Amino acid sequence: MAEDMWIGGFHAIEAALDRHPERLRQVAVVAGRDDKRVRRLCKLAASAGVAVVEHPDDWFARLTSGGRPLRHQGVAARMTLRPAGDEAELGDLLSAATETPLLLVLDGVTDPHNLGACLRGAEAAGALAVIAPKDRACGLTPAARKTSAGSSERLPFIQVTNLARTLADLKQQGVWIVGTAGSGPVSLYECDFACEPVAVVMGAEGSGLRRLTQDRCDQLIHIPMASGVESLNVSVASAVCLFEFRRQRLAGG
Repeated sequence: MAEDMWIGGFHAIEAALDRHPERLRQVAVVAGRDDKRVRRLCKLAASAGVAVVEHPDDWFARLTSGGRPLRHQGVAARMTLRPAGDEAELGDLLSAATETPLLLVLDGVTDPHNLGACLRGAEAAGALAVIAPKDRACGLTPAARKTSAGSSERLPFIQVTNLARTLADLKQQGVWIVGTAGSGPVSLYECDFACEPVAVVMGAEGSGLRRLTQDRCDQLIHIPMASGVESLNVSVASAVCLFEFRRQRLAGG
């Protein structure tokens, strides 16, 4: 059953109103606030047929989501959130793709803010979906959704039971599996995947790619960095890789 909870922030609510207004039950704004941003949000809600109510500051201060205080910017929405997809949805996405697929695979990312930032970067780079394991990894928590700035409601997030098996299935469907590791023998900028379906696989914070995941990759690459810098945050590294592949495709198209 899809989860029902409060989300906060202008970007997240506007994205939900734009893409999935049927999931919103109510939009709440701080009583007495009448600036341009609030008026625009109220207009969007009215156009979508979603009720708008006003509440005092202390009502917003009591809002929680996932057991934590909600970061709301003075606006919040009660909605049925988009659930994570599964292997079947991934298959449907690949079958229906009209462009060469670009996927982001996260091998055990546990920080919700990193997941949210990865979703945001992946959507901006034109990725078809983000894939992650169900166990020992972060799901679509309120913090992840907030950090994604609406991407969690637009970009499919697929949680799979067995990541190694999913990578093997992707290979059978013609997707080239590219893992990122500091020890990767090939530089990102020496790769040429302009015409290839690609899944970029990123490791967990700190530990990187698991050995079993590395074994499923067709190629291991590294991001060239200035001396003294050992690694990048997973969301930054994923964006660097995805946008390089996007650049190649635009240059080759």
